[in-house]
Amino acid sequence: MMSGMTRTWRRLWMGLTGCWILVMGLSGCDYWPPALQAEIEQLRVQIDTLTREKSELQSQVDDLTKTKRELLAQVEELTRLNQEKSKLIVGLQRQVASTQAKKHSATSIPPKSAKPANKPAHKPPSSSRLKKSTTPAR
Repeated sequence: MMSGMTRTWRRLWMGLTGCWILVMGLSGCDYWPPALQAEIEQLRVQIDTLTREKSELQSQVDDLTKTKRELLAQVEELTRLNQEKSKLIVGLQRQVASTQAKKHSATSIPPKSAKPANKPAHKPPSSSRLKKSTTPAR
């Protein structure tokens, strides 16, 4: 029976020891060496500095994104205006070409209803009269 009791005590002792190790491992130790404390404080300062820099950079990114959106809207508006002006220019060029073509055709072909300016005012004598008057009388 002693051996059964010993096993029970051993199991109990092992269980308590395991629990004690587990509790100590989870609870941690309250003593921190000064060098470790200084390193932890330095890391906290770095974290705070990096967090501040990150928020400043995020603010800059937000500002730049807003500016980018505004500039893209301006580009779209200017593109639309450029297309409108291009259409207007093409229309005006067609009008100018049409007007020039009409002007050119009006100056190169004289109107049919107008009389020529170098037509004599009196009629020249007909050739039959000339023949009669030029023949000698017998």
